[in-house]
Amino acid sequence: MIDLGRIHLFCMSLGPVAAPALLLVHGWGGGGREWSVHAETLADRFRVIVPDLRGHGRSEVPEQGNTPREMADDLAALVEALGNGPVMAVGHSMGGQVVNLLAVRHPQLVRSVGAFDPAHGAHGVEVDEIPGRSAAYREQGARAAADFVAAAFSAQAPPGLRTARLRTLLGTPDHVIAQAYAGMYTDPGAVGIRAHSEAYLRRRPHPALTVWTSAEAADWERNTLHVPGSRVDHWPGVGHYLHEECPERATRLIGEWSGTA
Repeated sequence: MIDLGRIHLFCMSLGPVAAPALLLVHGWGGGGREWSVHAETLADRFRVIVPDLRGHGRSEVPEQGNTPREMADDLAALVEALGNGPVMAVGHSMGGQVVNLLAVRHPQLVRSVGAFDPAHGAHGVEVDEIPGRSAAYREQGARAAADFVAAAFSAQAPPGLRTARLRTLLGTPDHVIAQAYAGMYTDPGAVGIRAHSEAYLRRRPHPALTVWTSAEAADWERNTLHVPGSRVDHWPGVGHYLHEECPERATRLIGEWSGTA
């Protein structure tokens, strides 16, 4: 546990201290454990930093402020405390939004940014469903979110992965689930809805890699790229937890792209 003054975060670091730093960030209702396979492999080349975000895993659980914006500022404090910056920051789902916010809000601490099926670019039916989902998460917390997570895997997901993610989600405090979702989509300044996403993505000053399971989302985000070396990939036929359904592919991509960014 690291005392950052603003928050206590649980964090593991692997690999040579002097190696380039790689920050791996989990998503909504998740934990740093989901990056374990990737971290062990990538620690041969990087100083790998794997935190639990505020309100999640073994980190401190505040009563308020469990939002992506606060999480990004926590990570800035963590990178500064560890002295490992600038980092390549990679996140999944909500973690993808968090690392992009980190890059926009604290550009001096980031070298490049990567996101797997990030929580931005919501449009159409997804936006229409936000008010109902927000209400359900306020009333039922993680129990209401379980349906989303249970349906987020493809047929090729490794045995046990769905259950592992559900267990982690259901262990996340209900108020954290509700606040984090609101912070992604409905709070003032939230960037999860497409029009707001476009504005903040265009503020990214670093090379960016994004991997989408949706071809439409991939095409949309390609139009926001403006920094040389940035790219968007599309992985069809996999679920939302694509980095865990295809850990070797994800690990290889992170390692290869870090050399070009």
